[in-house]
Amino acid sequence: MRREGSFTTSELISCLSFSEKFTILRKGIANTSHIAKLVSYIGIRTVPLLTGINPILSGFITVAITLLSFSSLAQKADNTFTVVIDAGHGGKDPGTRGAYTKEKDIALKVTLKLGEIIEENMKDVKVLYTRKKDVFIDLDKRSKFANDNHADVFIVIHVNSLPEDTPPQRKQSIMGTETYVLGLHKTEANFEVAKRENSVIFSEENYADKYQGFDPNSPESYILLNLNQSATLESSLVLAAKIESQLKTRAGRKSKGVKQAGFMVLWQTTMPGVYCEIGYLSNTKEEKELNDPKVQENIASAIYRALKEYKAQMESIN
Repeated sequence: MRREGSFTTSELISCLSFSEKFTILRKGIANTSHIAKLVSYIGIRTVPLLTGINPILSGFITVAITLLSFSSLAQKADNTFTVVIDAGHGGKDPGTRGAYTKEKDIALKVTLKLGEIIEENMKDVKVLYTRKKDVFIDLDKRSKFANDNHADVFIVIHVNSLPEDTPPQRKQSIMGTETYVLGLHKTEANFEVAKRENSVIFSEENYADKYQGFDPNSPESYILLNLNQSATLESSLVLAAKIESQLKTRAGRKSKGVKQAGFMVLWQTTMPGVYCEIGYLSNTKEEKELNDPKVQENIASAIYRALKEYKAQMESIN
């Protein structure tokens, strides 16, 4: 039955799809010249929460966060804790490369091992995969898969690498794990990682329309990208910290810590999410280790233990 009369702001906002909210936000910034000018001055070293920005822009972004936080979330049919694991890249997209290794292969092996360990040891947890074989999947479809299955946690597995033109000595000096959550990058290095990983959208059909003008090489695009995850940022940080701790203490990996960057695959998700870079293929020693099934199992086991701790902590709070 059609309702007559006025609607509240919350009711009107909840009727908008995410793409409609994002379009309103994007057009609002683009059509407000003084705001657009201020945004252009925000460098890639901008700290979270856009500290020090003109109050007008700050107010506009507050409204934007309100819009984005009203994404409609269907209620789960049951209380099953669901984790979606996303093996990065795949198919025509190999990801980064080592001397003899493709990122997509290591990511898939660790993903499958992680899911196997979770299923074996956490019988009350439902495990789903964005891919279980060597296929290419658009980034937005990965996010949609997690949302459609009402995941409680979204874990993304990738392998890092330095650019090919990096001096050999530096390549051999950089190794270790990094776990990211969605946010504004604080360093040039974080921005470069996000740009590289997000550039995969150029391999997708109609990417300009699908991602509504998002440019992986534009710092301004990442401000918009950051807004949608504000509600789940704290939980994402808790899980990320536990993963890095376990990778260091239990798996014996060198931890480079928890970081923030604008990864497109985390953008449209509505649950806590982490983006795990489990090592550097550009480092000869670490490439060899990452190809070792035992090391892969140790990494998967560490992430599993972190997830188990995270789940217990969230349940104790709720």
